[in-house]
Amino acid sequence: MCIRDRHNIKLNRSITIDIDNIPLDDPLTFQLYQKGDTIGTFQFESEGMRMYLRELKPEHIEDLIAMNALYRPGPMQYIPMYINRKKGREKVTYPHDMLRNILEDTQGIMIYQEQIMQICRDMAGYTMGGSDLVRKMMAKKKMSALLKEKDNFVRGAENNKVPISVANKVFDEMIDFGNYAFNKSHGVAYAYISYQTAYLKGYYPVEFMAATMNSFITTRDKLAEYIEECKSINISVLPPNINKSDTKFTVEGKNIRYPLAAINGVGIKACETIVSNRNEQGQFRSFIDLIKRINKSDVNKKCLEGFIKAGAFDGLGNNRCELFSCYEEVVDSINNQQKKNLEGQMSLFSLIEDAAEYDLSLIHI
Repeated sequence: MCIRDRHNIKLNRSITIDIDNIPLDDPLTFQLYQKGDTIGTFQFESEGMRMYLRELKPEHIEDLIAMNALYRPGPMQYIPMYINRKKGREKVTYPHDMLRNILEDTQGIMIYQEQIMQICRDMAGYTMGGSDLVRKMMAKKKMSALLKEKDNFVRGAENNKVPISVANKVFDEMIDFGNYAFNKSHGVAYAYISYQTAYLKGYYPVEFMAATMNSFITTRDKLAEYIEECKSINISVLPPNINKSDTKFTVEGKNIRYPLAAINGVGIKACETIVSNRNEQGQFRSFIDLIKRINKSDVNKKCLEGFIKAGAFDGLGNNRCELFSCYEEVVDSINNQQKKNLEGQMSLFSLIEDAAEYDLSLIHI
């Protein structure tokens, strides 16, 4: 989607965006997160997520990474704890001071698989490979193997002067969190893409919403949601127009033009044919002009009906009700006339052929 955003921005504003080098502490971008104005952004547009964002009011990319990892079945129950601790309403506690450096960024909550691996290494002396084996056991929920591994962990922790009771408690918590612990590297990637989309929405809302709606052009529910979002941020979605609409949502100044291909009952082939003809021969002067210029096999009566109902011909000065009541007769009349003209041309062509054949026979006499 970022690629389409940048394409729209370049066309509309003659600006080239280097999306991979935007500031990661941009105030306007974080304002969107803090207000929950993240509809259309990657991974952060659900109603529940937006509610939590308004409570958390994230200020750093680390907050976005943590929220992305927590907002999943299982860890979601810890989101209120994360927010309360972040806001100072609840004390951050650690089972052992050894875990402070590991869990400090996540308010003392085990969120990432990498944290579990580091706990195994720092507290119980595991190697990199050994800690990864524990991670895999937890990810695959191999409980019998984990119960056996618990003895190794406790012994290793005891060697590092960690009380047995604390080691047992930490391992049990690791198992609980390990059932849903998220890979932080994935969380970072997701949060970064989300931040990029939020940045584009903040600074280039028209281009961003047009690109977003094009991503869901065949999904009616999502389109309706995004059109409402456009209204809420003062972007007008202009109605379809046979002489202005493209096959996809396009930007017109500070507005977005509804596309032909998003109209019910209209196929992409018909839209491409109309746009191509319009680009080559100029705008359509009337409904009749369109019917004369367009191949009826590409744009059938069902497509025309969809255009009429959506108001795509309103710009030609046609009344929808009147046009709807007579468009079939108009189409049939023009097609019949074109057929007669073609038959006349074919008859003339036959006469020319006959004459040529007659002349040829004379030459051979």
